[in-house]
Amino acid sequence: MYQILQKFHSGWAYLVLVLLLVAVVNAIIGITSKKEFTAKDRKIGLFTLIVTHIQFLVALFLYFVSPLGKAAFGQMSNAALRLTSLEHPLINLIAIALITIGWSSHKKLINSEAKFKKFAIFYGLGLILILSRLPWSLWL
Repeated sequence: MYQILQKFHSGWAYLVLVLLLVAVVNAIIGITSKKEFTAKDRKIGLFTLIVTHIQFLVALFLYFVSPLGKAAFGQMSNAALRLTSLEHPLINLIAIALITIGWSSHKKLINSEAKFKKFAIFYGLGLILILSRLPWSLWL
């Protein structure tokens, strides 16, 4: 069960990163070209939000069934263990919170440029945070 979840979590991460990149690039294009915020733009943001939340739920479950999860807390001097047991989950939780804030706050706006800016800022920050704490040595 643990290994299946781990492989799903790693594979789903590619989808998360691709959709986040698409959402951020779409938002930047929307800002620079001054286009209207359409249903397609809303769907890109929504699908990205859903995919990141699924990733978070799988990661949360994986964290508690993982042999590296709780056992590594006594070994914070080990950089690799600290990354997988503390930094990666915490920073990704913050990233998903930012993505959620970006989604929630864009709904209150009327101006298309402001909506694109919300997505560009919050989804972009989420993407940067996720990329900063990926355990690249385990993932690639």
